[in-house]
Amino acid sequence: MSTYMANPEKIERKWYVIDAEGMVLGRLASETAKILRGKNKPVFTPNVDTGDYVIIVNADKIKVTGKKMLQKKYYNHSDYVGGMRVTSLAEMMQKKPEKVVELAVKGMLPKGPLGRKMIKKLHIYVGPEHKQQAQQPELLTF
Repeated sequence: MSTYMANPEKIERKWYVIDAEGMVLGRLASETAKILRGKNKPVFTPNVDTGDYVIIVNADKIKVTGKKMLQKKYYNHSDYVGGMRVTSLAEMMQKKPEKVVELAVKGMLPKGPLGRKMIKKLHIYVGPEHKQQAQQPELLTF
């Protein structure tokens, strides 16, 4: 008996739509990362990208628990002396709510070339409309 190893050319990928309205950010990110990674499939192989495509709509309507809206900070540095910019979650939700979801999911994926390949299968939109109608995505709820 031999162990099954997934072949990247033979993997069938599906498209899923997730409505983020009213969902908690961390729970949404962990479920999305699981689908992007392929852990929900029986053919999961750790060193192969076996995941599906995910479209997240209504990214501006997510919730966070506790005082995270004021206390959570995002750090960005320009590599120059004194070049650190700090942004709170509340500011980020006003300017780029899709970036908040993307960073949360990206942090839960593997680091390195495999994780960078997986994050490209994530599409995030602020409103209820998306551009991937031709792929006929399935609505996913959890």
